[in-house]
Formats: sequence, C-alpha cells, structure tokens
Amino acid sequence: MKKDQLLTRRAALIAGAGAVGAAATAGVLTAVTGEAPAGPAAPAAPAAGAEAARRPPRASAYRLQPLTGYAPPRAAPRRTLVRREPLLRVSGRGRTMVLTFDDGPDPRYTPAILDVLAEYEVRAMFFVCGEMVAGGRQTVARMAEEGHVVGNHTWSHPLLTRLTRRQIRSQMERTSDAVEEACGERPAWFRAPYGAWNRAALRIGADLGMEPLGWTLDTLDWTTPGVRSIVRRVENGAAPGVVVLSHDAGGDRSQSVRALRRYLPELLDSGYHVTVPVRPGT
Repeated sequence: MKKDQLLTRRAALIAGAGAVGAAATAGVLTAVTGEAPAGPAAPAAPAAGAEAARRPPRASAYRLQPLTGYAPPRAAPRRTLVRREPLLRVSGRGRTMVLTFDDGPDPRYTPAILDVLAEYEVRAMFFVCGEMVAGGRQTVARMAEEGHVVGNHTWSHPLLTRLTRRQIRSQMERTSDAVEEACGERPAWFRAPYGAWNRAALRIGADLGMEPLGWTLDTLDWTTPGVRSIVRRVENGAAPGVVVLSHDAGGDRSQSVRALRRYLPELLDSGYHVTVPVRPGT
C-alpha cells in the first residue's frame, strides 16, 4: 500500500513540474513573439485596461514604428496645381504693384536697373533667359542677393506654341538649371515669351514647380517709344494689383532705365507699395 502511494505521489510531482515548465516556456514565447502557444483555454483575463497597460506591443509593431515615436503618418503630397491661364494681377494689402523686367540679364542695362531699385529699396521680378544667364551669372546672383525674384523666361525666347512638349520642357528645364547654378535656387515663377501660353507650357511649368505670371500693364518699352511715353503709360495704368511689364535686354533699353528713374519715385510718393508677389498657397 505504501508502495502504491509512493508511486502516485511521484506521478503527481512529475505532472506538476511539467505544468510549471510549460507555463515558463509559454511566458518566454509570449515575450519574444507576442503570441502565446496553442493549448487549453487560459483562465479569465483581468480587465482590458489593466491588461493593455501591462502588455507591451508585439515585436513586429516595434519594427514598423518610426524612430521618432508613434507619430501619425505624414499627409500625402499635394497634387500639382495646373492653371488654365497665367496670373495677370497680384493680391496684396493696400496699393501694391509689381515691376517686372524680361529677357535679361544684359550687362549694359540690368545693373543700371538694379542700381535704381536699390536706391529706392524696392524689389522687382526679373524673368531671365537661360542663354543670357550663361554670360551673366554674377548679375543673376546680385538679383537674388538684393531680394529680387528671378523667374524663368525660357532658354532662347522662342514662341512656345510652335514647339513640341519635349522642346518646351528643355527650354524651361535648362533655364531653371542655369538660374540655380547662378544663385543657388530654382525659379518659382515663369513667363512665356510674347505672352503666348498653351496647355503644354502651363502643365510643364507646374511640373517644374513654377507659377505662371503674365502682366497687367505693358509699357511697350520694347518699341522704344520715348521716355515720356513709357512714364505716362505707367502713371496712367497704376492701380492696386497691377503687374508692370518692362525689359532690361533684347535691344536698346536705355529708355527703360531712364523711365524707371522717373516713374518709380512718383509711384512711391503716390503711396504705392512696390514689391514682389507671394506664391499662392504659401
């Protein structure tokens, strides 16, 4: 009888030890993989809040989280806005106007225009041609250093409506590259030569990260009409939001320089705030 009791007791001890070992093994697997091995149903778990507070996330969850913490994912990038037509005016508080100069830089006239703008502490926009930038990098660098906006006016000033999409992209992309090499920043604005826009130009400009800007007031300085005529056009057309088109290259622009010296102080004395635009959405 004693022998039977001894055997029964030994079997109970072995079974208890096996249960303890299985429980320990299950605990190790849960800590490493986050999953308990299959087996009989466990006793009722404590309250969900208490269990969640004690139980760490699964190992796979740690691997998927960014190193900066459990931040929500960043929003998807915005789709490129492609305008149907260029901007012709600018918005701004009060009597705001924008002066723009096309086709440069020209070593004969652009520095003189920059000097006048610096004298009156006014910023402007320069829509440059890539082939002109190649020989005037220092002037483009000066534009950027003095707070002016350097825009893209294509490489060789072609009529974009007669080019293929590949040719339009080449004209714009090469110019943006040249501007970046000269002043360290790619253009955020572009203007089609002759104001000849089409859907391809607007699409490609947007793909390259640029907004299209036209003009409200053409000084017609490219016809060399005389200083008085240029000044009169600016004075008669001045109004809030107006974008003025002038030229600093492409021919004899001495009239443009002399006219700027006359109408700029008059605009300022009349209460106009001459500045550069802010890109929509920024």
